[in-house]
Amino acid sequence: MDRTARGVKFLLVVPPLAGHVAPLRGVASVLSARGHSVAWCGPCPELSTLVSGHVFPAGDSGPFAVALRPPGLRGFAALKYLWESYLVPLADAMVPGVLAAVAAFSPDVVVVDQQAMAGALVASRCGLPWATSASTSTELADPLGALPKIASWVGELQSGLRARHGVLLGDLRFSPHLVLAFTTRALAGAPRLAVPVAYVGPVLPASPGEWSLGDDRPLVVVTLGTSNASAGSRFLAESVDALAGMPSVQGLVVDPSGALVSESVGLARRIPQPAVFARASVVVCHGGHNTVCEALAAGVPLVVAPIRDDQSMLAQQVVTASAGVRLRFDRAKAADIRTAIESAGRHRPGATRIRQSFEAAGGPEEAATHLESLA
Repeated sequence: MDRTARGVKFLLVVPPLAGHVAPLRGVASVLSARGHSVAWCGPCPELSTLVSGHVFPAGDSGPFAVALRPPGLRGFAALKYLWESYLVPLADAMVPGVLAAVAAFSPDVVVVDQQAMAGALVASRCGLPWATSASTSTELADPLGALPKIASWVGELQSGLRARHGVLLGDLRFSPHLVLAFTTRALAGAPRLAVPVAYVGPVLPASPGEWSLGDDRPLVVVTLGTSNASAGSRFLAESVDALAGMPSVQGLVVDPSGALVSESVGLARRIPQPAVFARASVVVCHGGHNTVCEALAAGVPLVVAPIRDDQSMLAQQVVTASAGVRLRFDRAKAADIRTAIESAGRHRPGATRIRQSFEAAGGPEEAATHLESLA
């Protein structure tokens, strides 16, 4: 399709999760600026707080909220909870609302987040072209390829979904038409999928403000995101101890709980990450996709201490790309964190290469162009 064509309707089906919605907000803005109509569909009222514009309600995420997951779950237990208690029931709950949105809005293209499989079910059932929004890159690497029993179990859960909703489509996580990957090959590696994948790079938010540094020493930032405050209290405390023993650097630890106290290490409940990372020499984090990409977009090497879900694979991507080092979250002591910070600085060339790949990928403009081609 000619990118100047007007009047195409795009329906964006998403879960009520900020990290999954964020990249599509930028894409929606570009599509609207090009003269297309864009509407959102997902659980309300949560989704309405994350996006602007027309929102079609689909399901109630309350009973299936990821936030209800016990914080101590790791490995297969965490994956089992994610699929059985969140992804599958959320898909079942959203299907009627997505069907109603398609009937009311008559979209030409449906864009489906990987964790909102109701969009894939409805698009397939209605014969509409659809694209997958892969807000994180880990599924592209087939993380269950070496775990055939778990892969079979996931396949059976999807088979049940398809049977309940009268769909013959294959893997609901990957559109046969287009997968938008909000990363680059330089970080994620080559895909292991038999579907078209467009690497458009991360869509990063504009920095909401500035951040004043205390002095001219190199800045080391430690953040585990706002959703890991309870699980990360021990790690954050060890990080404060580690940075207190490094007088040559400025330490800044993000502590959402406000429980930590230190005379020599900076503490904050929240920070404007893009603004702060632009001034940092090393970022220590849990491996959340947005945090990893925001740091690498600034060319800052990482220390990644993955907690669960896709974070372990993202940590491995960072290590493979020579953009940082990995640390054991559950076992790391102050001395281990200090050693990792000191060694991470040597990976700045790798982080710079990833930054350059992000800049060349095209971002939301490139993603919008690929979506236009489906109409």
